[in-house]
Amino acid sequence: MALLNYKHTAAERFMRYVQVDTQSDPASPSQPSTEKQKDLSKILVTELHAIGITDAELDEHGYVYATIPATTDKNVPVLCYCSHVDTAPDCSGTGVKPILHPKYDGSDIALPDDSTVVISTKDHPYLKERIGDDIITASGTTLLGADDKAGVAIIMDLANYFIQHPELKHGKIRILFTPDEEVGRGVAAVDMKKLGADFGYTLDGGERAHLEGETFSADAAIVTFHGVSAHPGYAKGKMVSAIKAASTFVNMLPAIEWCPEVTEGHEGFVHPVSISGALEKATVQFIVRDFVTAKLADHEARLKSLAEQALELYPGATMEFEVKEQYRNMKEILDGCPQVMDYAEEAYKRAGMTALRMSIRGGTDGSRLSFMGLPCPNLFTGEMGIHSKQEYVSVQDMEKATEALVHLAQIWEEKA
Repeated sequence: MALLNYKHTAAERFMRYVQVDTQSDPASPSQPSTEKQKDLSKILVTELHAIGITDAELDEHGYVYATIPATTDKNVPVLCYCSHVDTAPDCSGTGVKPILHPKYDGSDIALPDDSTVVISTKDHPYLKERIGDDIITASGTTLLGADDKAGVAIIMDLANYFIQHPELKHGKIRILFTPDEEVGRGVAAVDMKKLGADFGYTLDGGERAHLEGETFSADAAIVTFHGVSAHPGYAKGKMVSAIKAASTFVNMLPAIEWCPEVTEGHEGFVHPVSISGALEKATVQFIVRDFVTAKLADHEARLKSLAEQALELYPGATMEFEVKEQYRNMKEILDGCPQVMDYAEEAYKRAGMTALRMSIRGGTDGSRLSFMGLPCPNLFTGEMGIHSKQEYVSVQDMEKATEALVHLAQIWEEKA
C-alpha cells in the first residue's frame, strides 16, 4: 500500500540532482576523483539539515554521513541506506536536461536535443511494464544520471518521510552517500567506525522488485610485455617488439567463449579493457569475473598460459603477469546472515511486490561493504538504460522504493 498522508519528494529532488555534474574520473588518483562530486554532496547536506537531520556532514573524502534517529526503545540493529553521487565516465554528465514524460503511453520517446536517440520498448522491454507511469529521461546529448541519483533521491525521500512521521517505530538509520562508485573506489575511504552500522542496503538496482544478493567476484590482471629496442634500419636479429607480442597475445583470446560478448547468467569471463605501449614495453589490462571466487584463479592461469604462448613467438622478449583483487561476491557474506535478504523480501511484500532475487553481473559498493563488516545487498531504484543517452527512470518506481525502505526499517524494529 502507498504511504499515507505523504506527498513524495523523490521526483522533484531527482530532477534537480541530475543537473549537477558529478562525473568521476578513473584516471585521477585523488579522493574523490573529481571535486565536482562534492557539489551535489554539499546540496544534500544542506537539504538534510532542512529536513531536520542535524548531524549531516560532508568529509574531506567526499562522503556524506547522516542519521535518522531511532523512534523506539528497542535495541534495534543500526541500518545503513547507501547510494553513490557520481555518474559514469562512459557518457557526458555535463548539462543534463531532465524531461518528465507524464503518463507514458508506450510509444517511442525521441529525445529533443538529438532525435536519433530514441528510447523504445523494442530496445527497452521493461518500458512496457511502466506504461501509465511518469517517465524521466535526459534530452539526448547526455546520460540522465539515474545511476545512482535515483537512489540518492529515494533515500532523501525516505529521510523526509520518517522525520515527518516520528510516530512510526524504527531503529537508528545511517545515511551514506559515496563518491567514485563508477570508478571502483566508492567505499575506499569510508570510515566504518564513524558509520557505525550493523547491516546495510545499497539503492543502486534497476527493475522494480529486484533484490540483489549476489555479485561477481572480481580481479584485475595486468600483462606487460618487454621488448628490445634497436634502430629500425639496423634491427635484424636485434629488435623485439613488445607491441607485436602484446597484439599476438590479444589475438589469441577466444572470440566465441570466455568473453563478455557471449556470456550470460552465471558464466564468468575475461575481458581486455585497455592496451597501450611502445616498442620496448606494452601493457594489456584485463578484468576477470566469476560468481565463484575460486574460479578466478582458473581464469587467470589460462590467461597467463596464453601470454606465455605468445611470448614463445618473440625470442628475447619477457613478460610480467600481475593480479590485483577488486571485490568479492557479497553472497559469501550474506549467506551467513539470511535475515538481511529475508527482511527485504518481506518489505517488498508489504509494499505490494513479489521480490525477485537476482544476481548482478557486476559489483556494487555493497560488495565491498559486505567484506568490510557491513552485510549489504542491493535494492531497486528504477534506473534503466544506465551509462547511456537512453537512460530513464519511472517516478513510480522511485516512490515504490521509498515505500519499501519504510517497511524495511519497521520490520527490523519489529524483529528486534
